[in-house]
Amino acid sequence: MDADKSTGNADPPQAKLTSMLTKLAHGSAPFLSTFLLIHLSAPVLANVGGSSLSSNVMLLGREYYQTVLGERYLLLAPLAIHVTSSVAKRLLSPSSSRPRKLTSTLSLTAYSALFIFVPIHFITHRLAPADAAPPIFAVGPSELDYEFVKTGLAQFPWRSWALYTGLVASVLLHTVEGIQVIMTAQFGAARISSVKRRLVAGAAALPVLLGVWTLSREPLMALSSVVGRYSASFTSSWVYRL
Repeated sequence: MDADKSTGNADPPQAKLTSMLTKLAHGSAPFLSTFLLIHLSAPVLANVGGSSLSSNVMLLGREYYQTVLGERYLLLAPLAIHVTSSVAKRLLSPSSSRPRKLTSTLSLTAYSALFIFVPIHFITHRLAPADAAPPIFAVGPSELDYEFVKTGLAQFPWRSWALYTGLVASVLLHTVEGIQVIMTAQFGAARISSVKRRLVAGAAALPVLLGVWTLSREPLMALSSVVGRYSASFTSSWVYRL
């Protein structure tokens, strides 16, 4: 009987911890969704106004996610909270509530984005262009527009398409799957079939990738010297040297 009591009292703290981690993962998600909405609106609008409109929208969007406070507290902090709480929940979930399978769509898209597509995208589109050493010479924010993307598409077509498609697909699939989880857990919403969820993600990804295709059809407008710095930025990553 005492053993039964001790067993019964062992689960609640772990269950409370799991509940807290769930709330952290769910609570950080809207910040990341807001970033995605802003960030992906730029390539979508290329379908309407080409790279000029995309660049203008991207520069406006940076006021949200690339200021000192914005990037730190509206993007990087929520991302860190989302990732660490989700991983901790997987590791610490009680035996009575086993975590989602690693082969689930939510998990597969999360880890493919986290370990493959997001790091490569961040390194090649944010860190590498900021290198002050020659021949990159620190591409400034005003120079780092959609001409940079067009250069990548023109000079490294299959790699750029593979990485952009993988990034958009994994992130949007994860977002749609995550919305379903949050709506069900927090608001008791009815579940939507996996086929319909994938259709929704596909419908969201289509205008983004069509925008990328529109950009790939445009001629390069940047000065040749700037294009050379763009190229050097891309090839500083091993992915673009393969």
